[in-house]
Amino acid sequence: MVWLSPLLQLLMASLCRNVAVLLFFVSPLMHSHLFAHASTSSPPITRKRITFLTGLGSETDNTDYDDYSPPPEVVPSVKIPRLYSNFVCHYDPCLENQEPCDHLKAKTGCLCPGRSGGDKPPHAPRIQALLPITEGENAGKIEVQWCAPQSVVSSYKVIVEGSDNAMEFGDAFRRGFVGSLEVGTKVCVEAVNNAGHSSPSDFSCKRFERPESSDHKLMAGVIGGGVAFILLLVIVAVVLCRRQMCQKARQESVIGLGNPSYKAERAS
Repeated sequence: MVWLSPLLQLLMASLCRNVAVLLFFVSPLMHSHLFAHASTSSPPITRKRITFLTGLGSETDNTDYDDYSPPPEVVPSVKIPRLYSNFVCHYDPCLENQEPCDHLKAKTGCLCPGRSGGDKPPHAPRIQALLPITEGENAGKIEVQWCAPQSVVSSYKVIVEGSDNAMEFGDAFRRGFVGSLEVGTKVCVEAVNNAGHSSPSDFSCKRFERPESSDHKLMAGVIGGGVAFILLLVIVAVVLCRRQMCQKARQESVIGLGNPSYKAERAS
């Protein structure tokens, strides 16, 4: 029995090697068989059938769609409010009968200059010019031009120094006509609203000065041009005289050098 023990151990080792080799070749076949069995045994995948019902209240129209994709989601457009305006309203306070800046702001969203409300007296307007009229039905009168202040205004008053009667104009006006004025007469423009009127200032008042006529300007231009021309002639004459004197001196020096008596005098 003792000699059988090594023999059994040898047989067991040989058997184990054979089983290991057998498993090495059989395991791929078993794996492929199990995978194929699993794929055949799993239930088939079916698509859900969607039925649409149309024509409510009448015959039912059943329409089957095997492939259905939902309609694209429509994102409603959201109007983003403009927080800041990057342009100023095209409003000129010196022009007549134009649309108020508040209306332009409501239409376009532009920026209006800040101004005081109607519960406060308006600021003083700025007077632009006092122009005498020489033609038309207003010939002989003076045209007063002004610019609106940054305030709520209901009307304007033109006040002439030495006169008790003030001429009143609407809030859309930027000019008015007054009678003939003497040179130096002071003219002021006041803005008026429900809270009061503006106070006179240096830029809301102006003294009338007789403008120079076109004939006087033409005469002054002619005189200035004549004086400039005479000065130019004098300068040219002086330059020519100096040039001639220089040339004459050079000629005399050349003649003196060629004269023997001149050389003898130079030698002595």
